[in-house]
This record gives sequence, structure tokens and C-alpha cells, in this order.
Amino acid sequence: MIEKANIEKTNSWPFVEAKKILRERKKYIDKKGKIILQTGYGPSGLPHIGTFGEVARTSMVVNALSHLTEIPKEIITFSDDMDGLRKIPENVPNQNKLTNYLHKPLTDIPDPFEKYKSYGEHNNEMLKNFLNKFNFKYTFKSSTELYKSGFFNPTLKIIIKKYSDIMNIILPTLGKERQKTYSPFLPICPETGAVLEIPVLEIDEKNWKIIFDNKGKKLEKSILDGNCKLQWKVDWAMRWFAIDVDFEMYGKDLIESAILSTKIIKLLGKDNPAGFAYELFLDEKGEKISKSKGNGITIDEWLNYASPESLSLFMYQNPKRAKKLYKEIVPKAVDEYLEFIEKGQSQNELQLLLNPAWHVHNGNMPKEKFIMSFSMLLNLVETSNAETKDLVWKFVKKYKTKIFEKDHKIFDNLIEYAIKYFNEVVKKTKKYKKPNKTEINALNALIVALDNCNDQMEPEDIQTQIYTVGKDNGYKENLRDWFKLIYEVVFGVENGPRIGFFISFFGVKETKQLIKDKIS
Repeated sequence: MIEKANIEKTNSWPFVEAKKILRERKKYIDKKGKIILQTGYGPSGLPHIGTFGEVARTSMVVNALSHLTEIPKEIITFSDDMDGLRKIPENVPNQNKLTNYLHKPLTDIPDPFEKYKSYGEHNNEMLKNFLNKFNFKYTFKSSTELYKSGFFNPTLKIIIKKYSDIMNIILPTLGKERQKTYSPFLPICPETGAVLEIPVLEIDEKNWKIIFDNKGKKLEKSILDGNCKLQWKVDWAMRWFAIDVDFEMYGKDLIESAILSTKIIKLLGKDNPAGFAYELFLDEKGEKISKSKGNGITIDEWLNYASPESLSLFMYQNPKRAKKLYKEIVPKAVDEYLEFIEKGQSQNELQLLLNPAWHVHNGNMPKEKFIMSFSMLLNLVETSNAETKDLVWKFVKKYKTKIFEKDHKIFDNLIEYAIKYFNEVVKKTKKYKKPNKTEINALNALIVALDNCNDQMEPEDIQTQIYTVGKDNGYKENLRDWFKLIYEVVFGVENGPRIGFFISFFGVKETKQLIKDKIS
């Protein structure tokens, strides 16, 4: 168990949030004997990596809570699957089949993938499947089920009684035209099945009914048992109230919604949950990742090229800073994961609480010794023409005879990832520099200098020889350009791992031949 003094001192964000929950929600937690954390999912598009990030980060807060209290914790993953389909997603098949179902609840729309009863159910199952891959502990809740089962009925009755007060909160935030038609309640049309956004004519509070103006015709609907659903901001507040949520994360784009939902839940008679606004995920163009567009890297793509732990670490770091999520950032994320594991082996308890890998592994840090970075491994895969894991291991063991697969399970898996990533991503973007005469002379001088090196030398000693060649061949004032030349000519990239370290694995003789082949 972690010492209490170190928990008090640490400023790692999961512990900061955990302490805030226990402080701000004490009376609610004591009353129900449980801490409830919620994550939300809008299943109008396929689950994306941002959805995973929200559950991963919330799970890290649960881990921190577990070191602070023995009170049971529960993560509820809530799917807003009764929402109406606003537009047809770009990344689904049989799009023409969805055209006639716009504005209908997602759970009333046929599955374009033709696997489940509805489009909403399909996306819910996709969400559960990939959360299960990571062994997350969560309880799934469906908006459709909770509305139709009557679970939300007691809260809906409070909301209809507070109708005027809720309107006074929402209307000032809307434009004049929208104010004329806005209603917190959205009836399900008995004729078309669509979720209607139409104005209210009359409130029948005694019978829990509302009379709407449906294009000049009166439409009377009960607000109970799924006959109506709520507009987003009111719906969010209702969820917090009915489920008694103690904590929820949300994207920066929902801060204004959270402010309004906070006012509404207080109107209903409870305090808002502790909140945490994180920055958004962006694609390589700097555009927000969208589940309907399917831009950025997908969960499956990341897991094809790197471990689940590397993705969790990416989610841990700087949650309040915008992050670009695309295939080319994978090697950097993996290398950072490896570096934090290596650092963790010599850190004290207080330092470990600030180590992202500690949070990724729920406090059970791997003890594996570091062999090489993912970036260097990619270069080794390329230069060795390795298509199999066995061939890469053969190269590694050629000069490092005391390294065994059984002691390096992380690295063993890393080799498979590196082979896939090189063949499917790196190979397509390689641009090898054609050196000019002066640059060829400098690289030939490097080949000559390597004659004085051998495979038993320390990587740093080989690196010193490379520095010396650069200084003697016109790069004394800017050694960065010297190494950039080597990377661009030999590896087809602008930067990479320390060359001396690479040579110590690849071999001096093999490296000399590699350079000769590239400049010939």
C-alpha cells in the first residue's frame, strides 16, 4: 500500500481528481455507499479512439480512488442511443438504407452492417467489444432501456414540475427564432417514429402529459416510459440526478453544456458531479476527430501497430492539452511508454505516482529491462529486411548473446508491431536523400572511421567516432545537420535513434556495407 504522506504530496492528475471527488461528493457517497463515475457515448457513429480515452482516463481515477478509500466504485458507460440520427455517417456501409431513417431513434434504425437488430445496438456492441479488449471494468447503460423501463420516470416528473424554471435557464442561451420552438421534451412521433423538435402548447402536469404543436396539429404525449426524450443539456442533468453520478469527464467543447446542466441539476435538488474537461483529439490536419467522419487513427489500427498500454499512456499524458491522433505518432508514444517503464525501475514511491506507466498498469509496473527504442527497432527491421520475428531476434542476439526472449515479453511483442508498422506505414513514406559530392565524401570518411570500431565497443564510443567524423568534414558548427544527413541517406527519415546504439546491434561490418549501398 502507498504511504499516505506520498498520496497527499502527489499532484498526478488522477489523484487530484480522486481527492476532489471524495471532498466535493462526500454526503452523496456516504448516503449510497458507492462512488459512481460516468462516461458518455453518442452511438450515431462507430466508437472511436476518443471514446476509449474517456474510459481509460476514468479508470485511472478509479485506480487512484482505490488507494484512497475502500468504498466500492462503479464506472457507468452510458449510451445516448435514443437520440435521433441527424446525418448519415460517412464510414458505414449501405448508406442508402439509412436515408429514410433520419431523425429516428438510433435503436429504431436497421443495422446497415446487418448484424444486429438496430444501428444503435450495433454501435453499442462495438463499444462494449473494444472496451472488453482492454479489460475495463464498467457497467453499460442504454438510454433507450432506461427511458422505456420507467427508470427515468421519477426524475422526469420533477422536470415537468420545474418546466418554467428550466426554460428560464435555457432560453437566454438560444437565438430568437430557436426560442420560439424550443422544448426540453422531445416527443416520439406516433406516425413516423421520428424524434420531434416542436413547440409546446400546454403542460398537463397532473397527468404527466404535454400537448405539442405538430405543424398545426395538436399532439398529446405522455412524458413517461420513453414516449418523449429530453433535449441534450436537460437529458445530461437528468442522468446525473437519476443515476446519482459523482464524477464525469467531458471534452472541452461541452464546457458550456456542463455549466447549464449544472444549473438544472441544482434546480432538481442535487449538486452536480465533480467534473473534468479534457482537450480534444485532432487528426493530422488539426481537425477534431469525428465518429461520423472516421478521421484520425482507429482503435484497431493502433492495436495493429502498438500495445494497448502504449495507447493508455498516450491518453494519460497532458489530458488538458489538445492531441493529434494519427498513425505517425505511434512510434513516439511507444518510445515514451518504454522510457517510463525504464525510469520506474529506479524511482521512489513519490516519483512513481508521477510516472504515467504506473497509472497505466494500475500500480503494477513491469520489471523488464530496456533493449532498444521502437524507432530504432523500425530501422533494424528495415536494414535487416526482416519479415519475421525470428530474424529480428537473430540480429539482436548476434551481438547481445545474453538477451533471451523469455525475459523480454514486451520487446518480443514489439518486434511484431514494428514489422507491421514498417510495412504498412513507414515504407509508404520513405524518401531517401541523394547525397551530393561533398556529402558523399563525408559519408565515405565515416566508413573509414568505422574500420577502427568493432562490435565489442560501447555504443557511446562508436557515437564519439561519428561525432569526430562530422566535425572533421564541415559539420563542426552544426552536428545536427551531420546526423540528419546520415538519417536521410541511410534510413529515409530526418531523425532517429542514436547511430552508435544502432550500430552496436546491427554490427559494424553490416553498417559499413549499408552506407556503401546507399551512396553507390
